[in-house]
This record gives sequence, C-alpha cells and structure tokens, in this order.
Amino acid sequence: MKAAATKPKPRVAFFDFTSCEGCQLTVVDSLQYHPELLDVVDIVEFREASSDRRDDYQIAFIEGSCSRESDEPRLHKIRATADIVVALGACAHLGGINAIRNRQSLKEVREYVYGDSAYWYETYKPRAISAVIKVDLVIPGCPISGAEFVRVVKGLLQGRFLEPPDYPLCIECKLKENVCVFQRGQICLGPITRAGCDAICPAYGAGCEGCRGLIANPSLPAFYAVLEEYGLSPADVETRLSLFLTNQMPKAEEVEYVQYTH
Repeated sequence: MKAAATKPKPRVAFFDFTSCEGCQLTVVDSLQYHPELLDVVDIVEFREASSDRRDDYQIAFIEGSCSRESDEPRLHKIRATADIVVALGACAHLGGINAIRNRQSLKEVREYVYGDSAYWYETYKPRAISAVIKVDLVIPGCPISGAEFVRVVKGLLQGRFLEPPDYPLCIECKLKENVCVFQRGQICLGPITRAGCDAICPAYGAGCEGCRGLIANPSLPAFYAVLEEYGLSPADVETRLSLFLTNQMPKAEEVEYVQYTH
C-alpha cells in the first residue's frame, strides 16, 4: 500500500520597502511563540531573519511604503510571482508615517532633509502598496499585532481571507471597559479608526493614533461633534490625523463640519 503523498508547504516570502521593519520584527517574535507555523509553511525569503533567497513564493508579505519610482518594477515583479499579496503594517497599508511629508511640497522636503545634495537621492511622495499593485489582504497597525498576524496566516492556510474589522476602535474600548480617554482630557482617533488591536493604546491610557487606518465610512462630522463636546476643534487633532492618515483624510474643505448641539 502506497503512503499518501505529502502535500507541499505553501512558499512564503517577506519583502521590505520604506519602513523601520518593526512589523517584520513582530513576525519574528510571533514565530518564536508559534513555531508550529514553521512546520506548515516554507519561508523562502525573509531578509530580516534568513539569508535564503528564492523566487518561487506563493504568498508575499510586503512591509513599507513605496517612496521611489524605482520601487515600482520590484513591486510588479512580486505581484506577478505571488498568488497572494499581503500589505504588512501601516506603511504598506496607508503610506504610514513616511507620508507625513506629503503635506508639504516635495521640493521643500528634499532640500530640508538633504540640503545641497537634495537631488542626489531618488524619491517621490510615499504611497500605499495598493496604489501601485493589487493587494489581496491587509494586516494593519504600527507595528502589527502579532496575534492578528498568526490568525491571518492560519486563515490563509485554510483558504480564508481574514479581513480586519470594519468597526471603530471605540467598540473594543467599551468591551474592555476602558475609561474613554476624552474624559481624561486626551485626544483619541478611536471613533474613526479600525478596531482589531484590542484597543491597546487606550487600555494603557493613551489616545488612539489611527495607525490601523480609517473605517470604511467614517462619520467625520460626527467625530468633530465629539471633539466640540469635549472643548476641542478639528485644528486640535490635525497633527494626530497627519501621523498615519495623510493619504486617507479628505481635504478639510470636503468635510462638512457639524456643530455639536446638546
């Protein structure tokens, strides 16, 4: 009697573009706590953790924003090779902190950073990976949640795409019985930010920074009404909105501001 043929492991690769690579470090940390994943996948490229290099991957995890035109061919090659592309973290998902500079002219930014050498270095406005190639799935956050990464990988192995929640972080705060940080006199983007991080920042007394991106249909007028209820204005949150959400926020003139009334 012939033994059953062993099913080949899915081949996985990790790639980095403009980022701090903190999300990949979270992956490395997660694999230490979940070594069983290494028994069911074959990691063929992961610069952060291995010197192996192969181009026959099926699932590609990409960290970092696209901030140079010369990045685009590499991204297109990854897309052409992989069956599934996953944007890993806020930089890949949103453009991330790198996109803060999109609020200023590229010329001003280059000259401020590089001075007389401003045009020695190739750059353009940082953008999400999905602005260049098709992305099948997103694991948001800065850094990502290790638990969410493990859930997503297990889902992919079962043929399922586990999308991040599309409800506001405030719901997770209520479930954890956190005291609203607005009541502590702090600013929080929880009413318009995707949940899924277990409300880790508010749970430790800090307002949400928006690193998981906006929910699909954020009610910005309602959010501004909440700000007014607590004696704040849209101008008070402008800096926080620019930290991760520069590429997602509409122009101020496109948002109808509704004054809060009791």
